[in-house]
Amino acid sequence: MGEKRQGYHTVSVRVNEQLASKRRYSYIHRDYHRRILGFWIVLLLFISKEIYNCLDDVQKERRKEALVSMCDQRARMLQDQFSVSVNHVHALAILVSTFHYYKNPSAIDQETFAEYTARTSFERPLLSGVAYAERVLNSEREEFERKHGWTIRTMEKDPSPVRDEYAPVIFSQETVSYIESLDMMSGEEDRENILRARATGKAVLTSPFRLLNDHLGVVLTFPVYDSNLPANPTVRERIEATVGYLGGSFDVESLVENLLGQLAGNQAIVVNAYDITNLSDPLIVYGHQSQDGGDMSLKHVSRFDFGDPFRKHEMICRYLENAPTPWFALTTAFFVFVIGFLLGYMIYSAAIHIVRVEDDFHTMQKLKDRAEDADLAKSRFLATVSHEIRTPMNGILGMQQLLLDTDLSSTQRDYAQTAQACGEALITLINEVLDRAKMEAGKLELEAVPFDLRSILDDVLSLFSEKSMQKGVELAAFVSDKVPEIVVGDPGRFRQVITNLVGNSVKFTEKGHIFVQVHLAEEATSVMNLVKTENGEETEFNTLSGKQVADDGTSWETLKLLDDEFRSNNITTDHNNHQSNSNNVTLMVSVEDTGIGIPEDAKSRVFTPFMQADSSTSRNYGGTGIGLSISKLLVKLMGGFMDFITRQHIGSTFFFTVEFQRCEKTAVVLDVKKSLSEVFHPTVFKGMKAVVVDGKPVRASVTRYHLKRLGIQAEIVASVRNAVALFGKYGSFISIIEKLPDMFLIEKDSWLSGEEECFIQLSNNCRQNGHSYNKLPKLILLATNITSAESDKAKAVGFSDTVIMKPLRASMVAACLEQVLGVNRKSQPVKKSTSLHGLLCGKKILVVDDNAVNRRVAAGALKKFGADVHCVESGPDALKCLQIPHDFDACFMDIQMPEMDGFEATHLIREMERKANAHANGGDEWHMPILAMTADVIHATLDKCLKCGMDGYVSKPFKEKTLYQAVAKFFESKPVS
Repeated sequence: MGEKRQGYHTVSVRVNEQLASKRRYSYIHRDYHRRILGFWIVLLLFISKEIYNCLDDVQKERRKEALVSMCDQRARMLQDQFSVSVNHVHALAILVSTFHYYKNPSAIDQETFAEYTARTSFERPLLSGVAYAERVLNSEREEFERKHGWTIRTMEKDPSPVRDEYAPVIFSQETVSYIESLDMMSGEEDRENILRARATGKAVLTSPFRLLNDHLGVVLTFPVYDSNLPANPTVRERIEATVGYLGGSFDVESLVENLLGQLAGNQAIVVNAYDITNLSDPLIVYGHQSQDGGDMSLKHVSRFDFGDPFRKHEMICRYLENAPTPWFALTTAFFVFVIGFLLGYMIYSAAIHIVRVEDDFHTMQKLKDRAEDADLAKSRFLATVSHEIRTPMNGILGMQQLLLDTDLSSTQRDYAQTAQACGEALITLINEVLDRAKMEAGKLELEAVPFDLRSILDDVLSLFSEKSMQKGVELAAFVSDKVPEIVVGDPGRFRQVITNLVGNSVKFTEKGHIFVQVHLAEEATSVMNLVKTENGEETEFNTLSGKQVADDGTSWETLKLLDDEFRSNNITTDHNNHQSNSNNVTLMVSVEDTGIGIPEDAKSRVFTPFMQADSSTSRNYGGTGIGLSISKLLVKLMGGFMDFITRQHIGSTFFFTVEFQRCEKTAVVLDVKKSLSEVFHPTVFKGMKAVVVDGKPVRASVTRYHLKRLGIQAEIVASVRNAVALFGKYGSFISIIEKLPDMFLIEKDSWLSGEEECFIQLSNNCRQNGHSYNKLPKLILLATNITSAESDKAKAVGFSDTVIMKPLRASMVAACLEQVLGVNRKSQPVKKSTSLHGLLCGKKILVVDDNAVNRRVAAGALKKFGADVHCVESGPDALKCLQIPHDFDACFMDIQMPEMDGFEATHLIREMERKANAHANGGDEWHMPILAMTADVIHATLDKCLKCGMDGYVSKPFKEKTLYQAVAKFFESKPVS
């Protein structure tokens, strides 16, 4: 520690020396900066003179570039705006083609066309009107004129002479309705446009002409083809497929005026647009033919395209005003001088500011060092204090356990158990504080082992079952079938989060229920978004206990969508299929209670460590306020997030997501399932049928969930009356006795609901006709709590002697059903005893620990299981005892010892064994199991243990389960009588 602090101090000194060097450099050159400022002013005078000589040329060049940019911009925008209008006309041509020719009869007539074009005229503000002319061959003229009731006329409104084909207008906008029946091919230029349009398939333009509003404009023509046109048609195919022509007159002068109005700036320019299809005789599209006015010395020509490859257009731009007078160069040079002077002064000021910033940085560096030292000291203080407190606490708990293994009176045992519970609570608090410190330091690591989270939920419910029954609070858990049976993650940390949340709910809930649910995160989120409950002023809610909850999204409406038994065929979620194919699985866990809720002003500090909702919370309910903050950090480490919904005096719902991996190793899954089947035997109940009588659908679903885990098919009815009706549908017992359910599980609320006559009928049905009682359905009572009088009454009316008490767990339900149904488990092959006594009996074990109390605790715990224990207090003593040859079967080694720690002692023992094995010449190899004894069982410590040659670890104080897991790898079990 001293060396580390010394190295840290050396780094700090070097940083400070560098800062001091920079500061001295700045102070030495401060006056020099002033001289540089004076020199800079003289230099600026010379530069200003040079700038004066070249600014005029630069100004002219910029003026030219500006004109080029403005002219190109206007030409480009003119082309773009024209293209937009052309696209609208094209769309109208497609509309005519679709609804006039593809529909039979036609969906368009003159009235429809006129109304549609009038309503959509805002999309074509530059068009004075649009019209559609149909292609009519000479052979079709007579039929066409008879159909429309008018004669095809020329542009001069005379009857059209005989031609090969015509293009009479049949649809027109109201603004150009006067051209109806006119033959568009009677005009020379219009005929040329029509022929070019249908041959190319593109829009074509006429030369400029005067519109009715005296503006210059052009006519745009689009061909309309029928559906028989191939993908890459030839000119002949295009002509044959042509059915008509859509035309529109463009007001080009208005288009340019609007454009120039939008782009009007400080520098006005003169714009002239020309049609230069015939270069020898350009036609003006916009502007004046006269070139008088404006700056004639500078102009720019920009080309633009209206979409007709035959037509060429250009725009000529020039400034409206002449170039500014030359005095601008003088002004600019003066400004350059002023700006340069200000720049020099700013650099001078920045140099002075840098010195001040360096001083501030030096001060902040000192404060940062102090903060880092304080943070390091805090982490080490927590680690040291927690370890130092844990050491005597391990002795206290160990001695308490040894005391409880002796013959004690009931009063003495109660005192000892109370003391042990208090000690375990203190150890839990110390572990939480240490966990918080590790999380802040980023040193907490998670395991990745296969586990069954349903069993973890059962274990957590078992921890709080007594408190919930004392309060009369319904405690239950439900896991969706979509959740994999075995997942890979950290079961200990997952259990810690669930325990914290359920413990808080039990603490703050006096009536109602506590409900834990686990679903796939994406499935739960999508379903909850579909469900919106409106409870209003209801007094009974579709929840576990019938009481209102903070989050309406966890009601029965949501659960029945998530439960496969109630999911309808038309409700599917694609993301579930996606997630099932993924190696990761994200779960949504919610803990819902009907407790006191959280006040609005306390929500912001719920996850703040060592903070309660208010001062009365600790006084009335106890607790330190660190559990939720640790839980949130653990959830974040497991790739999820935690949040809550609360309503004061109604309850709270805490929910979090967590990411696990799917367990793909078949052997591991089978091992976990095998260990679970040893707890409860689902094969014993497989194929059995049960009827659950419960008026609360959520609670009934929880009961069915646990029965399903045992392989029992369950059917839910809402009342005893419905159960009688269901029982009646099975008919005669004599003919179809095999179809009877094996049991009726009746909730106490339903039994006491006032339907006594129905229940008596159901009870009698289960006893009638003199059949064997074992083959008829059993009546089993489910209850959260029950009095002696209620129990006696239940037996009197026909219930089984065994009452299934809540919270429901698979193992407890299995044990109760075995007792009620008289089911015997299948005989298992005779195995050797797997108890610790069978593993350790007769084994000689060396315990190495510098603490006398810990030695006594370890020796007492091992001797209790029949081991021959020898204790030493240091590493050198252990080396003396383990000189080869020796007769020890195993060694329990403390890690933190003075003179020689456990790592070094283990390394030397392995060296002795290697030397002995090297000289053994093929004999038995020496390798004695060495297990570390430590209270700090983080991954880093375990990895170090394995690296130095240890075979594993056991946590202090010894617990039978962890001790068994540690020694079972090395010792074979002996049968124990």
